[in-house]
Amino acid sequence: MSIHPIMQKLAAKFERTDLPKFAPGDTVRVQVKIKEGEKERLQAFEGMVIAYRRGPQGTFTVRKMSFGQGVERIFPFNSKVVDKVEKVRSYQVRRSKLFYLRGLRGKAARLREVERAK
Repeated sequence: MSIHPIMQKLAAKFERTDLPKFAPGDTVRVQVKIKEGEKERLQAFEGMVIAYRRGPQGTFTVRKMSFGQGVERIFPFNSKVVDKVEKVRSYQVRRSKLFYLRGLRGKAARLREVERAK
């Protein structure tokens, strides 16, 4: 399925360029804007990217463990709620969707870390 050239130009115009390059298997820290009354603050959501969808309405799914419970959150790339994304570490994976991590616990859920070039 191809996108109309006008839609491609429009999508390129609104595409965010401040986000780092990351892929499934990377651990990221997403700074999320939380509005409480009239005040606004940033809250970090750190976890592993388990899914990544490209395109004009692209999203990425981040999974973390909170008190022994798995928590997943889907973030649109062009959302105003996402303030900043930091890449914490990278892992070598062979799949584009890491949904198999949902059923693993402890050492079984580990992935092999890739050294980062600094």
